Amino acid sequence: MAVPRSVLDPAGASVVVQPARAVDDQTVKARLAFAAREIHRNPLTLFGLCVVVALVLLAIFAPLVAPYDPIAIDLRGRLQPPTWTHWMGTDEVGRDILSRVVYGARVSLQTGLIVVGVAGTIGGLLGAACGYIRGLLDEVVMRTLDVVMAFPSLILALAIAAMLGPSLVNAVIALAVVQIPRYTRLARGEALQLRELQFVLAARALGASHARVVLRHIIPNSLSSLIVMATLGFGQVILYAASLSFIGLGVQPPTPEWGAMVSIGRKYVQEQWWYSTFPGLAIFVVVVAFNVFGDGLRDILDPRWRRRG
Repeated sequence: MAVPRSVLDPAGASVVVQPARAVDDQTVKARLAFAAREIHRNPLTLFGLCVVVALVLLAIFAPLVAPYDPIAIDLRGRLQPPTWTHWMGTDEVGRDILSRVVYGARVSLQTGLIVVGVAGTIGGLLGAACGYIRGLLDEVVMRTLDVVMAFPSLILALAIAAMLGPSLVNAVIALAVVQIPRYTRLARGEALQLRELQFVLAARALGASHARVVLRHIIPNSLSSLIVMATLGFGQVILYAASLSFIGLGVQPPTPEWGAMVSIGRKYVQEQWWYSTFPGLAIFVVVVAFNVFGDGLRDILDPRWRRRG
């Protein structure tokens, strides 16, 4: 049986290192049961979870769900109102809007996953390193991010996308750049707290390198906050991506994308209301769902925000 060991931290103080304990199945089941209860007791969180799951399923099974080819042109059926044949009507070249909304979910989900994944990874590692190491690295990185955050996120993304040129890849790059600072600042704040705790001091006293401490101790203990931030930011990324496509800097035709559909549909909004209404509703519902689900997830993962019933 492992026993506690006493070592000296870098300041010379004695630190007791407790042996690591594996998380047993009962603990995992208890946590899952608690999460299920919290979601069930909060209708908004449950609504957000259902919409997120539906979005993922639509993105995966879009070819099976969509009744028509989203880019197939039928000029004889252009601008038809919603009917039993075309539940959401057709656009200016006869393409089925329902099919394009379904495939648009795939584009929005892919964009959100890539942007959040890249920004969260870079920002999390950078913030953890700055908060733990401090010194010149911290000053240079944080002052640079202060300059970036001085500009409104959407305006900066528009400027970067315009400079790089209109395409989905460039829009993803622009959105990732403006999202990195929020993850960096969060990870840095977590690292500033964790670097003074005993298990981190013990790891340093045992000779662990900066990289090992950051990767094995700082990052894992910051994941819950980063996951909450990613969930809350996912809806914003989808909204920003739709905004870039709306002005022609994001996804290019004929690829179905919600923001681009709203942009083209506004030309016909007075008579063909369905064109821009349904893609706009999709953006609204998904963004709200991610926001409320993120709030509920924060209550579950972060004890400081957890509500007691």
